[in-house]
Amino acid sequence: MENKSYSSNHGSAPHAHGGPGMRRGSGEKAKDFTGTWKKLIKYCKRYIVPVLIAVICAIGGTVFTLVGPDRLSDMTEEITKGLTGTIDLEAVGRIGFTLVAFYLCSIVLSFIQHFIMTTISQMVSQQMRSDITRKINRLPMSFYSHSSHGDILSRVTNDVDMISMSLNQSVGMLVSAITLFIGSLFMMLITNVIMTLTAVVAIFIGFMLMRLITSHSQKYFARQQRHLGELNGHIEEIYSGHTVVKAYNDEANAKRTFDEMNGNLRESAFRAQCLAGLMQPLMVFIGNLGYVAVCVVGAVLTMNGQIGFEVIVAFMMYVRFFTQPLSQIAQAIQSLQSGAAAGERVFEFLEAKEMEDEKDKTAHLENTKGYVEFDHVKFGYDPDKIIIHDFSAKAKPGQKIAIVGPTGAGKTTLVNLLMRFYEIDGGDIRIDGISTKTMNREEVHSQFCMVLQDTWLFEGTVRENLIYCSENVSDEKMEAACKAVGLDHFIHTLPHGYDTILNDQLNLSQGQKQQLTIARAMIADKPMLILDEATSSVDTRTELQIQNAMDALMEGRTSFVIAHRLSTIKNSDLILVLKDGDVIESGTHDELLEKGGFYADLYNSQFDKAS
Repeated sequence: MENKSYSSNHGSAPHAHGGPGMRRGSGEKAKDFTGTWKKLIKYCKRYIVPVLIAVICAIGGTVFTLVGPDRLSDMTEEITKGLTGTIDLEAVGRIGFTLVAFYLCSIVLSFIQHFIMTTISQMVSQQMRSDITRKINRLPMSFYSHSSHGDILSRVTNDVDMISMSLNQSVGMLVSAITLFIGSLFMMLITNVIMTLTAVVAIFIGFMLMRLITSHSQKYFARQQRHLGELNGHIEEIYSGHTVVKAYNDEANAKRTFDEMNGNLRESAFRAQCLAGLMQPLMVFIGNLGYVAVCVVGAVLTMNGQIGFEVIVAFMMYVRFFTQPLSQIAQAIQSLQSGAAAGERVFEFLEAKEMEDEKDKTAHLENTKGYVEFDHVKFGYDPDKIIIHDFSAKAKPGQKIAIVGPTGAGKTTLVNLLMRFYEIDGGDIRIDGISTKTMNREEVHSQFCMVLQDTWLFEGTVRENLIYCSENVSDEKMEAACKAVGLDHFIHTLPHGYDTILNDQLNLSQGQKQQLTIARAMIADKPMLILDEATSSVDTRTELQIQNAMDALMEGRTSFVIAHRLSTIKNSDLILVLKDGDVIESGTHDELLEKGGFYADLYNSQFDKAS
């Protein structure tokens, strides 16, 4: 149903800047971490072979890095021997070339791993967005009545990006970090146990200190995210209603609220960033603490003749390798958590209940006459809350049927049921004697053109917006429709006429947007017509011109008109008066006025207000 507001002069997908609540906090955790990653792995099963190759490359690259210090130790030993004799330059050179070869292999394997994971992550995100897009078309309208557009958009953009980032960075980083951690510990143990224990104890003390600071910083990061969301919400609310704020002279109060929220954000962000700023110096401190401990203990062992100087050189490298992966593992796990949290939202959407398959529904309308019958229709958006209790009505071919009633009476709901945007809970709706239940949705939709109160235009040319989904439309037919609604002159004043692109730079009034959508309906030229307060956004003169055009369009077509201004439907063939989901009165305008019932009260109240 085309009910998207064209508030920014075009209806293209909104940008992923996101409003409050659309950006995920970096520390958000998944409810079912293991289960979600199982789903992600299953989703990526077609890429399992290249992923395994990437993992092997990550391990291989790390192994080549790990054997470097051992060869560096051999080189140091050869150089140390030269202090008391002649340096074996050939041996030193051979070891040097071996080191270069190892490091080159490490770089190549790491690049291959990053290339493979980057390619896979982008292919997965592309596939995921495609699946979400296809899913959007298979979900019932009831799903969207319980979900905000911003939330769905966030799943397509932010959540898919988070999964892609997690796949790209976390997998390779985690494999490399674990391999580097275990490998460096193993290499240290086989080199010297005492110095290994010294390094581990020193690093453990440093990480306990880091853990203590991290535990205090997390609450400030959470507070920062909350204050940021509150501030974003306030800004969005105030700027979207800027005219109202100015009209009621509420700028000072809005500014006070903003200053308070901004101060809260500054305080929480300051504390969070100050503590976060300690992380890097702490990592340097931990590394340096390990170096100092290794040097002191190594010097003692060297003086006692238990080890050579080359062991200390190797250990200096291993200490760096040992401390580095610990922070990488923490980052990778955090990224995996964020990826799982995003994955839960994406799979929740992909696993939502779809509309039933309609391959077996083959009923088809030929030369539609437009006889429509509502037969004891019953419906509720929620099964326990019925809003259409027992609705029956008949529309003869070519009739103009007006549907009126107070807000919440079920007027738009009837149109939604007629178009099969929702499935009825009881009764039947028939077009030319054929139940809409036996037709697929596309067949039902092809019988109607719609003009809604909320206009919908997309970023494209005026021509593309007018002939939307209509094939083989001639320029003459398009221009005739625009002339009929009084829009042709305005279009010719645009820089490129009908080929002018509608975007943020082109300001269209709400009435001009409405005229475009009405012209689109005229061009579509479907057997039946639905108008939902179609002239609500135009001035009286334009409304009269459009009304004449719509009368010409409705001639010979069954038309359903939802109207709040009862003066616009006086010439209707049949007026259905709804209240609380039921038809309480029906007849022509004059007949209903003579009855002096609910319709007469509605009409007279509007007339009194107008006078």
